[in-house]
Amino acid sequence: MIEQSIEAIVEACNGVIINKGNKETVNKISTDTRTIEAGSMFIPLIGENFDGHMFIEDAIKNGSSAVLIQEGKLENISIPKDITIIQVKDTLEALMNIGRYYRNLFNIPFIGVTGSVGKTTTKDLISGVLSGKYSVHKNIGNFNNQIGLPMTLLNLENHHQISVLEMGMSSYGEILDLVNIVNPQIGVITNIGVSHIEHFGSKENIMKAKMEIATNLVKGNYLLVNGDDEHLKNIDKTNKDYEVIFYGLSSSNDFYPIKIEDLGESGSNFTVNIEGKPITFKIKQLGLHNVYNGLAAVWIGLKYDMTVEEIQRGLDHFEPSKMRLEVIEKDNMKIINDAYNASPDSMKAALDVLQTMKANRKIAVLGNMFEMGSFAEEGHRSVGEYLARKKIDILITVGDMADWIGLEAKEHGLDERKIFSVPNNTEAINILEKHINENDAILVKGSRGMTMEEIVRFLQERR
Repeated sequence: MIEQSIEAIVEACNGVIINKGNKETVNKISTDTRTIEAGSMFIPLIGENFDGHMFIEDAIKNGSSAVLIQEGKLENISIPKDITIIQVKDTLEALMNIGRYYRNLFNIPFIGVTGSVGKTTTKDLISGVLSGKYSVHKNIGNFNNQIGLPMTLLNLENHHQISVLEMGMSSYGEILDLVNIVNPQIGVITNIGVSHIEHFGSKENIMKAKMEIATNLVKGNYLLVNGDDEHLKNIDKTNKDYEVIFYGLSSSNDFYPIKIEDLGESGSNFTVNIEGKPITFKIKQLGLHNVYNGLAAVWIGLKYDMTVEEIQRGLDHFEPSKMRLEVIEKDNMKIINDAYNASPDSMKAALDVLQTMKANRKIAVLGNMFEMGSFAEEGHRSVGEYLARKKIDILITVGDMADWIGLEAKEHGLDERKIFSVPNNTEAINILEKHINENDAILVKGSRGMTMEEIVRFLQERR
């Protein structure tokens, strides 16, 4: 963060100085006392089960020279007179306002990425491509919400030339809040799936929420969407200030591959027409779904005047976020760590990747998929039906809802002797301990709440 004056911060968050301390500036803003440094400002957030105001004294001990405080929270907190106290109506709203203020200090392009599945990988691929020419700023991991995105913006420095930001949501208005902070010039929507359908009731409603990313697009801006998606393909391109660009595998899209070559564990080649010439790009990421992500990244690279060589250099140096189809080799065994999160679409894509692995046996360890509401049984069963068509040697389901995966796989022909349904990760580990061998390929995937990286950790540390 570039050092900012206290006065500028106060104006940005509509605050009132209750006590003026010794320092005139802040060089870092934090919501976590563990990351406080000398000269930091601490913003205590309030959640359902926590109140950051309880940790103000810790923040000051760790070096904070300024503190935001929400109205009504100043009582019973002992703050030294040399610490600046700024009172605001709402500390989360203040954080978002500060993020907006700081973003507006930078006259660089901003790109927003959302979607039900694949937004983190797409964000990372776009960032990777652009890094072939530019100094790129992006979210770390999935710091993509009303807290994480402003904090990400506060990491912008003068050397950054472009910013790529993932935008997540679980209810209406959340992406709109983020868009109003960032004002991206390009919005990207990867697809419309069933993630968070529990909160929305239908894919149509999810699409309405995702389309909030286009709210502030103006003439000369772009909305880049997956034209193969059954909902996104119906977006009307007419009567819009901005331009809608469809990408996908179908030739009906504006940007599509004329040829795809599956390289197995080495990734994929895809060829696109650029100014009438066929140009081939290689991506290391496994699975056909990553060709979609690659197409979006290449289109954006071209839009920002990158050469083919610069784009390929960016693709070559791309590193995905952890726990997203992360392939780990251990003792002649291949572990596919896709444990960060799960939905029916992403689970099917991960099973496709498992199929590409060269291995004696293929083992799928699949956990509950949350936030699907009344669609939960149908969603899990759809994965079981899909899996039964694959060559899976052992299926281990983890959790009560994941039982439906095993039941449906059995109904569609998977030998019940290959299916193990267990309630938790510990029992899944016990099953694996008894059955895994060298040269196995093991996929581990489930929703974030299943913390299935515990299983990955066991596989990595197993002797």
